[in-house]
Amino acid sequence: MLELEQVSVFYGDVQVLFGVSLEVQKNEIVAIVGSNGAGKSTLLKTISGVLRPRSGSIRFLGEELHLLSSFNIVRRGVAQIIEGRGLFPSMNVYENLLLGGHCIRDKKKRESLLEGVFDAMSILKQRQFQSAGLLSGGEQQLLAIGRGLMSNPKLLMLDEPTLGLAPKLIPEIFNLIKDLREKGVSILVVEQNVRESLQVADKACVLREGRIVLSGSGDSLLKSSELREAYLGA
Repeated sequence: MLELEQVSVFYGDVQVLFGVSLEVQKNEIVAIVGSNGAGKSTLLKTISGVLRPRSGSIRFLGEELHLLSSFNIVRRGVAQIIEGRGLFPSMNVYENLLLGGHCIRDKKKRESLLEGVFDAMSILKQRQFQSAGLLSGGEQQLLAIGRGLMSNPKLLMLDEPTLGLAPKLIPEIFNLIKDLREKGVSILVVEQNVRESLQVADKACVLREGRIVLSGSGDSLLKSSELREAYLGA
């Protein structure tokens, strides 16, 4: 579904990603883990068209994605949930969700997507006329994910979805990720919660200083002595 081949990205003269290659298949959860400054967010921004690769290629369903605008990338079926959520706090839940479906022209399709979001996250239906800024941290993260789902993505990219959440809420986010995969949405997730993300991932990559240094199944990386020493403290 998604294929990155030897992607290198710069901020001005500073190189941040060095020849990154990875694939996401249909109905697959792929986790990218690594420490702060490893280039994880840069990688997602490059896929979504916010940044442009200096070299390499990004293909989605066979199409050269890196040649398209961010708007057209969303229309092709790729949605990103940014770190920090990016909600409009003075607007209510319903209005924030409608903004996520701005690229869906068919009204009945938008209504169907909205019902799907409410079915998956019933708390959003209960809070639909409440200002987004008054939601709890966990509810805001669900709203951010729901807004992404309103674009009807084939691939959903999540940047640090559990950042700043209470520990008891973290399993809820990962359970939602698994549920979305079961409903046919492929997932690319960037996370600092290494253990939890590897437990749900079909495949995973470790990004260090802009390079993929380890890759494999989530289970195999959990058992990797190098990863355990570097990230799990074991």
